[in-house]
Amino acid sequence: MSLACVIHAALDLRLQEESARPLGPHDVLLQLGAGGICGSDLHYYKEGRVGAFVVREPLVPGHEASGVVVAVGSEVSRVRAGQKVAINPSHPCGHCDYCRAGRGNLCRHMFFLGSASVFPHAQGMFRERFVMGERQLTPIEEPGISLGEIACAEPLSIGLHALHRAGTVLGETVLVTGGGTIGCMTVLAARLAGAAQVICCDIADRPLEMARACGADRVIRTDQVAAAELADLAEVAIEAAGSAAALGTCLAAVRRGGRIVQVGTLPPELPFPANNLMARELDYRGAFRAHLEFDWAVQAIRTRRVDVRPLISAQLPLQRSREAFELALDKSRSTKVQLVADV
Repeated sequence: MSLACVIHAALDLRLQEESARPLGPHDVLLQLGAGGICGSDLHYYKEGRVGAFVVREPLVPGHEASGVVVAVGSEVSRVRAGQKVAINPSHPCGHCDYCRAGRGNLCRHMFFLGSASVFPHAQGMFRERFVMGERQLTPIEEPGISLGEIACAEPLSIGLHALHRAGTVLGETVLVTGGGTIGCMTVLAARLAGAAQVICCDIADRPLEMARACGADRVIRTDQVAAAELADLAEVAIEAAGSAAALGTCLAAVRRGGRIVQVGTLPPELPFPANNLMARELDYRGAFRAHLEFDWAVQAIRTRRVDVRPLISAQLPLQRSREAFELALDKSRSTKVQLVADV
């Protein structure tokens, strides 16, 4: 038996004992290394839903995780006992038209861990031990790369996908709204993609400090500047705050002929700025989850081409899950809070 963090409804988080399912030939038994609490996990905790995805049965959250191999199935060849591994939470079907077109993140039959998007729900990884298919795992051989860093591969992949959707940014100015985890990962991705200048906007000081630590060349408190000061700042603006006001900042700051990429989940029934897009010939693009970018993120972290360590605010044992969720909700004290099996 092992311990799991389970959300039953809004603000109803419980620790429960469970047993891992038996290993199939290509299955791997893992111990949780580190599991990052994401914005979607917080929505499930606070509201019992993320947009249209509603908790209808007990849900184990957690889709940003690393693990340590405990045991392997009879046909497993990719990993061995004792290894650290990165875990890809996306399970695209591989057969639908989107998968065949190389856009697995849009799979018609996606099974994404820690999500109420399907029923029965796709149970996540905030548990002491769990079973995963070997194809979801990437072994990490580098001894100096921590389990906390490896668990950041999934959020980094979101930033990389946002830059992929933006197109070539080499030599351009990229503006990112929001200095939370995804915003900071997007800053790191923009630096990696060769942006000449990266600007981050937020309405609080701590997120901007973190963005600067991740390589932002300039930070702006948007609640303390006039709208006119934001005009024509960037060729590319990336909305990573999930805020209607942040989208307004993107619209104000992007230059004519520029691109806006929406990563954050915005409120429903938001007025759409169609005439603004038309008159200024702006490209407005969505970025949802990631695909091949997960592998890119793992490679960037394991080689330290990207250093995610400044973003890890705290690691708490699974037994203190509620405390960890409450800390993660307090953006004045935390950026990325992780749950661990043991400390």
